[in-house]
Amino acid sequence: MNNEVVVLFGAGSIGEAIVRRVAAGRKLLLADYNEDKLAALQQHLSEAGFSVKTIKADLSSRASIKEVVAKAQSLGKIMGLVDAAGVSPSQASAEQVLKVDLYGTSVLLEEFGKVMASGGAGIVISSQSGHRLPALSVEDNKALAMTPTEELLNLPILQSDIITDSLAAYQYAKRANVLRVAAESVKWQERGARINAISPGIIMTPLALDELNGPRGAGYKKMFDSMVTKRPGTPDEIAGLAELLMDRRSAFITGSDFLVDGGITAQYWYGDVSEVRN
Repeated sequence: MNNEVVVLFGAGSIGEAIVRRVAAGRKLLLADYNEDKLAALQQHLSEAGFSVKTIKADLSSRASIKEVVAKAQSLGKIMGLVDAAGVSPSQASAEQVLKVDLYGTSVLLEEFGKVMASGGAGIVISSQSGHRLPALSVEDNKALAMTPTEELLNLPILQSDIITDSLAAYQYAKRANVLRVAAESVKWQERGARINAISPGIIMTPLALDELNGPRGAGYKKMFDSMVTKRPGTPDEIAGLAELLMDRRSAFITGSDFLVDGGITAQYWYGDVSEVRN
């Protein structure tokens, strides 16, 4: 076992699929708010031969994220970060979505950007939802990308006159994730590390099942008929791309976002599929 560490935030299906590909022979630190999920994933991965530690963590808390950073540092050289944590529009209020998915991801990028080892790489799991927003102004893009983290939630475009429900909050959070990845990648480069985002479409996970069984479920299910795949994606399809992006083969790629959604966003903007827009 070498002294390299991979940190996974979010003990869900996509995160597990990714670390199975990138954490072999390394120390793996799992962070999640749900201790039952942590214990289950630790057992699952340990039985598969991985060296696994866990820590309870709250993505909406800077203090909690700093505890994860300190724990990871105590284990060795931090070579990998996978941010697969978050809440969906059907799981949380608009305020909670912004606090966890937007603010929390920004803190995570910031705090791990201070400690990543040279040659290290990170992945933020964003969402196709960030690509559903119309184009923002240059000023709004810059504000979402570069406003100091502790001031982010005070931005005018994140107030209740614009963020009218949890879906709008989710879309803005995921757009911000991509912009923050680009901006923070500049600082990560100073340490010789890379950070990219992946924006998945409908991937079969417990979170996706919540959406499919929620108020927007019927619309999501109709999307499948318009897609080239005729089906949702799988965690392994996201993990395959993440593995490439975290590998040295992708040394020339940083600050980028990759949309992996079976073509549904292209349908949304340029197709003639009314149920997608509805």
